[in-house]
Amino acid sequence: MSTTDKAPTGTPPEPAPADPAEADAGSQLSTAPVEDSGPVGIGVTGWVRWFWRQLTSMRVALILLFLLSLGAIPGSLVPQTSVDAMKVAEWKRDNASYVGIAEALQLFDVYSSVWFSAIYLLLFISLIGCIVPRAWQFVGQLRGRPPAAPRRLDRLPAHTTWRTDTAPEEVLAQARTVLGAKRFRTEPGEGHVAAEKGYLREAGNLIFHVALIVMLVAFAWGQYFKSEGGKLVLRGSGFSNTLTQYDDFKPGTLFHPDDLPPFSFTLDRFDATYEMGGPQRGTPRDFKAYVTLSEGAHGTPQKREIQVNEPLEIEGSKVYLLGHGYAPVISVTDPTGKVIYKDAVPVLPQDGNLTSTGAIKVTDGYKDKDGKQEQLGFNAVFVPTFAGEGKGTMFSQFPALLNPQLMLNAWHGSLGVDSGLPQNVYRLDTSKMEMFKDESGQQFKQKMAPGDTMTLPNGAGTVKFEGIERWATFSVTHQPGSGLALAGAIAAIAGLAGSLFIQRRRVWVRAVAGKDGVTVVEMAGLGRSESARLPQELADLAATLHQRAPSAPAAPAGTRSEETPEGERG
Repeated sequence: MSTTDKAPTGTPPEPAPADPAEADAGSQLSTAPVEDSGPVGIGVTGWVRWFWRQLTSMRVALILLFLLSLGAIPGSLVPQTSVDAMKVAEWKRDNASYVGIAEALQLFDVYSSVWFSAIYLLLFISLIGCIVPRAWQFVGQLRGRPPAAPRRLDRLPAHTTWRTDTAPEEVLAQARTVLGAKRFRTEPGEGHVAAEKGYLREAGNLIFHVALIVMLVAFAWGQYFKSEGGKLVLRGSGFSNTLTQYDDFKPGTLFHPDDLPPFSFTLDRFDATYEMGGPQRGTPRDFKAYVTLSEGAHGTPQKREIQVNEPLEIEGSKVYLLGHGYAPVISVTDPTGKVIYKDAVPVLPQDGNLTSTGAIKVTDGYKDKDGKQEQLGFNAVFVPTFAGEGKGTMFSQFPALLNPQLMLNAWHGSLGVDSGLPQNVYRLDTSKMEMFKDESGQQFKQKMAPGDTMTLPNGAGTVKFEGIERWATFSVTHQPGSGLALAGAIAAIAGLAGSLFIQRRRVWVRAVAGKDGVTVVEMAGLGRSESARLPQELADLAATLHQRAPSAPAAPAGTRSEETPEGERG
């Protein structure tokens, strides 16, 4: 230090003039109180940036995905209004003490609830926020070039070297050819060639995340605009695709009745075949519904077939064949002999052999002997194949019509159909009805074969088993976005496979002439992650290049070879 740089003795040195930015930074680091400065904070913009960074982090995205999975659990455990309103009403009756909490949490409409929609939307934004910057980074990687070779290639995990009489320029040209054939992206440098491969790893990562967004969009699209309805159609009857024709209908949140494609069909015939013998007796072999279809308001009728897993596709909607069964044809007469009811009554199968139960409801036209207006109801058990008298109970032995029998018991009174409350058409509400009884005071019931007649006690009328019809149930579904969801799922699997199995790696080839005129070739590889395949891949590349630039003959004994160029020694 010169004498001019020393401060005077006994006095503190005078501080040098500070840079304004430096002085400001120093004042911010000071612990001394600042007068009239107010509270120190990051401000609204800072909070927004912090919140955005947290929301678009991978950790938060995974947490939101986990919360979305948890949120779907109550949607599976608690009946949903959009799926089955009657089950919701039944759940409320059975769990009256929890109804208030469930309604407050919107557990009966989980997938359209505020909290589920919030999680869904935040996850959507989070994924987009994760993908956009990574996409720009990936574009930058694609536009960039492989970095120059390190000074000491021998320090890399995979390394090999040899001497050759081939000129350095020719070795490097051959190296570019070999690496290019293996789909490496090459970049020439001074005395070396740099190559890089494995960009599809990041592409697979991006594809996976984009596919997640596509599936989220497809799921939302399908939930909002979907429709699904079921219809039981008797043989010879028809169906028109309007809301009033459905037995049950489940619309999406934004569904509109005008979205239903116009079509109609008539069930001409239904065929079912079963195994007739052996241990597989009764096993279904084939179900097929033959229909006459008319598309549009004035479409030309055309014959079509619908089978299980082979739906009828009409303007984006699919008509599936779900089930089938029998419908006994019943006629009822009043005490005067007047036919007041005649119809085919579908009964629902209860087992694989089509033991079926149902209800017959005569709501109008019946008066007893005293002229009192009443309603009749019959509980029905139908078996297509009865074992025979004394050989079993009312359980079918085979699903085909080999020995059909119908068991009825009779009630009279009020069916409750005028109460305004929904009723199950396959069950009889006997809370306001009285049972017909036989002469001994027991419940009146009778088993009948087709053509048999049951006479009600005290001359109350007759019931005749006229015959048997068949029915089939169809599901008409419109699920927009299903193709998009499938494409997203396939892309997600492909992207995940790429991100897991593709390795990012770099290879450098250096060729320089030694002092003895012999070319020294060095090859080295480096992976972004540890991989046992990198040394093997480098060995294969080196073997291919060695064939084009073979090793030089060994130097004579006692001659010191210059294997490493002067500038490359440690």
